[in-house]
Amino acid sequence: MRSAILVMTVALTLMIGQVQSEPTKTDVGPGRIAWFDITTTNLPQSEEFYGKLFDWKFTSLQGTKHAVEIVALDTAIGTLRVAEGQISAFNGVVYVQVTDIRASCQKSKELGGTVAPGFPFNLFDGKGAIAVVLDPAGHPVGLYSRTPLPSEKPPAK
Repeated sequence: MRSAILVMTVALTLMIGQVQSEPTKTDVGPGRIAWFDITTTNLPQSEEFYGKLFDWKFTSLQGTKHAVEIVALDTAIGTLRVAEGQISAFNGVVYVQVTDIRASCQKSKELGGTVAPGFPFNLFDGKGAIAVVLDPAGHPVGLYSRTPLPSEKPPAK
């Protein structure tokens, strides 16, 4: 039950967040970390903490006061966003770049993982697609492809 709630929470957070942030446009290569999200219950406090710890800068995201983009050395690397409810060990999501998001989702299933409901989907700006999979132990991992999913055309009548 907890696993199902976790999957839905991650899926909803990312679907809502799709208009707020996106994985990096830099091609980091398959199998490498492309983007990450950190959640917090106190955005100003977390900005101060991470800003001083890592010398990160933060930029506002259009349309929300509940998330900011993390910038390191003039490159957007992730988001810091307000969590709904209590923070758990699963609130942060790391996105690993893949070449083919559908093939990676399928491979995840073959290896005993689960694709979170509602995934994969294209980023709102057409700059790629994301998915969240749960490993066999239930830990979420994000997948990011620089290639958007092809548009699905309605069946011919």
